[in-house]
Amino acid sequence: MNATPITDFDLYLFGEGKHSRIYEKLGAHPEGEGAAQGTRFALWAPNAERVSVVGPFNDWDGRRQMMHQRGVSGVWELFVPGIRAGTPYKYEIGTRAGERLLKADPYGFAMELRPGNCSVVATLDGHPWQDREWIEMRARFDPRRRPMNIYEVHLGSWRRPWDQRTPPFISWRDAAEQLIPYAQDLGYTHLELMGVAEHPLDQSWGYQVTGYYAATARYGSPLDFMYFVDSCHQAGIGVILDWVPAHFPRDDYGLAFFDGTALYEHADARLGEHVEWGTKIFNYGRHEVRNFLVANALFWMDRFHVDGLRVDAVASMLYLDYSRNPGEWLPNQYGGRENIEAIEFLRQMNDAVHAAFPRSLTIAEESTAFPGVTQPPRFGGLGFNFKWNMGWMNDTLKYIGLDPIYRRFNHQLITFSFMYAWSENFILPISHDEVVHGKRALLDKMPGDEWQKRANCRLLGAYMIAHPGKKLLFMGAEFGQWREWREYDQLDWQLAAEPGHGALRDFFRELNHLYLASPQLYASDCDHEGFRWIDLHNADESVWAFQRRVTGTDVGAPLTCVFNATPVPRNHYAIGVAEPGQYVKVLDSDGLRFGGSGYNRQAEVASAPDACAGFPHSLRLDLPPLGAVFFAGPV
Repeated sequence: MNATPITDFDLYLFGEGKHSRIYEKLGAHPEGEGAAQGTRFALWAPNAERVSVVGPFNDWDGRRQMMHQRGVSGVWELFVPGIRAGTPYKYEIGTRAGERLLKADPYGFAMELRPGNCSVVATLDGHPWQDREWIEMRARFDPRRRPMNIYEVHLGSWRRPWDQRTPPFISWRDAAEQLIPYAQDLGYTHLELMGVAEHPLDQSWGYQVTGYYAATARYGSPLDFMYFVDSCHQAGIGVILDWVPAHFPRDDYGLAFFDGTALYEHADARLGEHVEWGTKIFNYGRHEVRNFLVANALFWMDRFHVDGLRVDAVASMLYLDYSRNPGEWLPNQYGGRENIEAIEFLRQMNDAVHAAFPRSLTIAEESTAFPGVTQPPRFGGLGFNFKWNMGWMNDTLKYIGLDPIYRRFNHQLITFSFMYAWSENFILPISHDEVVHGKRALLDKMPGDEWQKRANCRLLGAYMIAHPGKKLLFMGAEFGQWREWREYDQLDWQLAAEPGHGALRDFFRELNHLYLASPQLYASDCDHEGFRWIDLHNADESVWAFQRRVTGTDVGAPLTCVFNATPVPRNHYAIGVAEPGQYVKVLDSDGLRFGGSGYNRQAEVASAPDACAGFPHSLRLDLPPLGAVFFAGPV
């Protein structure tokens, strides 16, 4: 697609921070045909003394393709004949201090494979999209009432190719053949992908972004990534990207000190630097910087059809004193600690995304009690669809990591999350953050011998799937990876072939498919009427039970979910129920085929007219050790 010239209206909208498709104007855009073919370059660098396009086509000589300014907009542009897709380039910026800077294109659609760091002229045309049915279906449904079970993936360490290729990464097209069927078989609804935007270091999580508009070259071309997303959609799987607007790295060729001044960042280190991370903080109050980020969010949904963005480190954006000591930060104009400019940016971004792409997802990784994260901006909220429930995650992992003998003294770690479970629209995350830096792999966090570790892991999985909120699990946990995640090495796939690990994966497969088939477990996640406590106070035996149901419909019988967090079986344990009849077991985490003991043999249970815990009827269940049982009924 040929680029259209930059009009004065484009420059006006950009200066106001409101040009939703500025990536079609700035950057490098091939245009023309035959002898007239070339590339139009445009760059925002308002404080530069001069700007040139340099590359192998002019021997990196900044005197040969010098750009010209567009009035006082700060935008420089130039059409260079003969330059086609695939050509590496940079911008040579002469500063007012007499320095010569070589910078990659902030709006470049591709970059060289590391260790190269040039931008590469690229076109995003040419992929024949076949996901119209998925896009139309997505727009029809409220994501709060749909199943969402996310498999979080760092593609570079999910699986490495067997043939020792260079680079040593699986490609997007190989991932379409391997990852998509794997996730589909296990019953995941979405893939959340780490490190898709270009970044310099393999031994990283991809959060030091140097190419916000460039899909990383590690896994193939931009069209290869389009193929992968399209294939996901045709398989019924959504795609969520990790997105990092909270900070950017100091690399010389990147955004830092871009035109010889603090252009994208704040000049004052008390506002513009994350000392802990060694990174720069965006100046969210500058219109053009805010436009760069908002348009970037739209770009991934527009050109790559992604279904959502998980926004990293939102808490660091909301508070000016985040990870800072007294005297190391500046208060806002009202004397407070809230970053008002960042808050307004997040609201603008969410409004723009949801207006342009209805029912698309924005998800906040936000660990504080900041109010209204998932409320619309018009009601004073930030406008995200969902927020990671970090409180649930911390409490649950602390509880499940305890020796069962001590769980009776920490029962509140299970029950407290229900005090705020509907204060936001939550996702329950067991993410990459929990299996690195000495925290141990999920299976290895569990107490006891190997049998008990797996039983505890199944118990955790069942509790997570039953608790209100959407779900996220990091790769490898589904088959019981023993060692911590290492971003530079693939998962230990040989374990999945071993009986114990294979049985654990079988459990997660059945659990996930039960979730997909049970509106009781997802349709009322954001409605407290869909939940009812049955057994809340039995800390001494570490047993709890609750009911999940669909409100406002008659789809499916309610599910009674019962959990026993000790290795002691509980025979004929009384569970109160509201309705008489037959109750059918739909899940047993202690089943023999999952590596359990098979203790519960009650395929069906008839209620008794005996009142229990305020309910008029009751079930007598044999609770398995370190296990969970779900019963549907009455049927």
